[in-house]
Amino acid sequence: MSETRGARTRRQWVVLAIGAVLMAALCVLAANWQWSRYDLHKSQAEQLTSAYGADPVPVADLLPAPGEPLPAHDVWRSVTAHGRYEADRTVLLRNRPVDGAAVFHVLVPFVIDDPGTPLDGAVLVVNRGTVPLSSSNAERPDSVPAPPSGEVTLVARLRADEPAPTKAAPAGQVQSISTAAVLAAAPGGGSWADGRTTAAYGVMTSEDPAATDAITTLPAPDAPDPDTNLSYTVQWLIFAVGMFAAYAVLWRRERGPRLTAGDLLAGYDDVDAARTARRSARRGARPAKVSLEDEEDAIVDAQLAADRWASGEPAGPAEPADGPPGTGAQARETSSA
Repeated sequence: MSETRGARTRRQWVVLAIGAVLMAALCVLAANWQWSRYDLHKSQAEQLTSAYGADPVPVADLLPAPGEPLPAHDVWRSVTAHGRYEADRTVLLRNRPVDGAAVFHVLVPFVIDDPGTPLDGAVLVVNRGTVPLSSSNAERPDSVPAPPSGEVTLVARLRADEPAPTKAAPAGQVQSISTAAVLAAAPGGGSWADGRTTAAYGVMTSEDPAATDAITTLPAPDAPDPDTNLSYTVQWLIFAVGMFAAYAVLWRRERGPRLTAGDLLAGYDDVDAARTARRSARRGARPAKVSLEDEEDAIVDAQLAADRWASGEPAGPAEPADGPPGTGAQARETSSA
């Protein structure tokens, strides 16, 4: 039985090879995407750690004028601001759970008092914290703690404005923290703050003086975990290599040596062991090769034996006594005939 047998045509092997290459390419693309996410999450984690470790600075240092965008490297930076809350323009942010709990976020406009700077009179929306949903009406909280009245020194962390909401919300509520949307949802609308808004909002850390009614401040955000994306990157690269490895294994199984019926009857279950045994058997069945030196020695020995016989010397142990070398063998053949 033949050792090898092509189970597939050449065209089929080519199609399989192309499929392996395409699958490996897709795995490499997925790995590249995961690597880009790794870079993004790593930079975000580093920026968050750096921002939380920085000391508070005056708000004018990070927001030089109304409408100016907040640089990405300043997100979550802590700032101080003096001014007053517009408590009667409070708005609630809905559908934003905190630590798995359904809550409302309390958003209040803060008018900055900073004479001599472009931010004097600017309006900064502040997320003061959260309140639980009402036990009887999930559309509203039972009560909303009021902010401190009069002049307040605010310490807050800056966040970039969120995109405008695309879904409607009940009166006095919003679906995202977009400064324009928050001011527009407040009683009386937002026209009073036209031209004085910032492109960022604040997450309250502390207020001086403190409010009479306490509010639950927001916890520190969880930093992204870039190691997860890194592990996915490695996994996709392993899958890419695995495509070629699978093709090679399939090729070896179908195109390489196989166990024959004789191998199985002989008790072999490993192709390599069976091949080694067959090779050893073939080597043992071949006649031993005679080297040139052995042939020359045999000729010399025969010549010496012939010379001894011609001179009448006694024959050697390998030669018959009644004839020249080789005649004994001939005589035996004749008698047997």
